[in-house]
Amino acid sequence: MPSALAIAAHPDDIEFCMAGTLLLLKVAGWEIHYLNLSTGNCGSMTMNAARTRTVRRAEAKRAAKILGAHWHPPMCDDLEILYEVKTLHRLAAVIREVKPSVVLTHSPQDYMEDHMNTSRLAVTAAFSRGMPNFKTTPPRRPVDGDVTVYHAMPHGLRDGLRRRIVPGLFVNTASVHATKRESLAAHVSQKAWLDASQGMDSYLIAMDEMSAAVGKMSHRFEHAEGWRRHSHLGFSAAEIDPLAEVLKKNCLVNAAYERALQTHD
Repeated sequence: MPSALAIAAHPDDIEFCMAGTLLLLKVAGWEIHYLNLSTGNCGSMTMNAARTRTVRRAEAKRAAKILGAHWHPPMCDDLEILYEVKTLHRLAAVIREVKPSVVLTHSPQDYMEDHMNTSRLAVTAAFSRGMPNFKTTPPRRPVDGDVTVYHAMPHGLRDGLRRRIVPGLFVNTASVHATKRESLAAHVSQKAWLDASQGMDSYLIAMDEMSAAVGKMSHRFEHAEGWRRHSHLGFSAAEIDPLAEVLKKNCLVNAAYERALQTHD
């Protein structure tokens, strides 16, 4: 059975921008995996860090269960997701254990460093999957096989310098939007935190609006998640696009994006 691994920074990040695609892969018969690198320990105005870790761990497990995904424990704390070898050793072990054909992760350009560092770590961990001399923690044997890395849309659909990001692939998530919403609602502790820290009136409404905005960009879908596919070099022998291949009519390749990749100055 093929598998997909979502690698995000914080508890609730997967639900915001990746869960719909995960759910559609599950419907297609794939095994799906759920990993947040951070414990989410800073995500509260009222609980201390230790209590916040405990609460958010339980919420993430509940969300993964709603999605029907295998949950993997976090490795870092908030604002401590750094591109460093210790974390890379641990993440590479998960990659080798899961042997994903698809890795879903953050945009390389986003509004905060935790997201961008997670993206870098996910790419390198996937790249190192078959290297016998790169040791993992715990030790895992290198694995063969192609893997395709997809980068999600950044929060707010813009990079840290406010530039609009356009996806290369749209995934129609309308049929699974209710379950995606239910999984996000499992992160009960985050409503008050995001209201206070980021001015979100409701994080559920914020997710709805982002999903609808990406759908509008597609000119076809009511709700969608957007993806940019990483270069295949070092990951597969030739260019492959398993999301488009597996999800078929629920995928729309952005022809304008693909044409722009071929444009030379």
